[in-house]
Amino acid sequence: MPPKLTDKSKFNLELFFELSYDLFCIAGYDGYFKRINPAVSKVLEYTNEELFSKPINEFIHPDDQDITQKNRDNLRNSIPLLNFENRYITKSGDVVWLSWTSMPDDDEKLVYAIAKNITHIKKQEQSRNELLTKLTDVNNDLKQLTYTTSHNLRSPVNNLLSVFNLLDTNKIYDAELLNFISMFKTATEGLKQSLNTYIDNLSVHDNLNIHVEQVNLQDCLDTVQHSLKALIDNSKTKIDTNFSEAACVKFNKAYLESIFLNLITNSIKYAQPEYSPVITVCSKTTDNTTQIIFTDNGLGFDMDKVKDKIFGFKQTFHNHEEGKGIGLYLVYNHVTNLGGTITIDSKPNEGTKFTITVNN
Repeated sequence: MPPKLTDKSKFNLELFFELSYDLFCIAGYDGYFKRINPAVSKVLEYTNEELFSKPINEFIHPDDQDITQKNRDNLRNSIPLLNFENRYITKSGDVVWLSWTSMPDDDEKLVYAIAKNITHIKKQEQSRNELLTKLTDVNNDLKQLTYTTSHNLRSPVNNLLSVFNLLDTNKIYDAELLNFISMFKTATEGLKQSLNTYIDNLSVHDNLNIHVEQVNLQDCLDTVQHSLKALIDNSKTKIDTNFSEAACVKFNKAYLESIFLNLITNSIKYAQPEYSPVITVCSKTTDNTTQIIFTDNGLGFDMDKVKDKIFGFKQTFHNHEEGKGIGLYLVYNHVTNLGGTITIDSKPNEGTKFTITVNN
């Protein structure tokens, strides 16, 4: 039970009001201060006369005036204001952040409010956010450099391995040279595996914002074909293109090259033994989307059996020693991470059609 107040032992509530480091104020429904404690004038750097002579809104940061007015209207409707943060401009032009708890008195048309100065907290948050932004930018640059380097190295390594397939070792009789070629091929295959694992993991776990631009489809495809030239020539693959409807697509260049790389290598890897691979790539456009249609004449899929797993991680559907189940998983993630969709139309031994749809 609280102590009973007597004339000789009353609590000095006036001192409590005057000595508080928090900002105490009484404001009218008319938008003017009616009473303030010294902390208000100390923080805002105005005299009491200056603070009483102008509407409170004139001391509030211009960007916060509308939201403050909306919350003030709630107070007039007898809705208390709890932990509301806004900015004030001091007389010297500095910005201070205040956190308000305000209670309305509808009978007296007054608002009783207490504010804490949280400027130091906001400055700490700003410094932290600036540091995080810098670290994110640096991390972005490092990831992009790593991704680009790994991506650019992977294609020449594939090309080099295709050259090994062209070597007729039956015509080489030098045992030392044969051993050297075998060691070199093994080392190259190891490098390929390391690069594949590295770039795949990087692609899967990269959740940063991805740069999107208008990318020329033919230029991207030419880049990939050049890096896979030996593989394409050795497999006698024919690639036909028609980008007359849409020459460019709004996408990430490295992602698009990776998509073409994985789809082409898959088409060659899973070609029907009795036929040379034939690939067609074309584009179609509507008012809102662009489609990239990639078709091959390979082994195809039984969609009734694999449709729920086709883009799964490490899912393989053909008996091939190099199949790792990563390619289509990456293709799917590249497309969907940028807001696109990909569909498959396929039948066993009748090839596969991939339709990639992206927003214009």
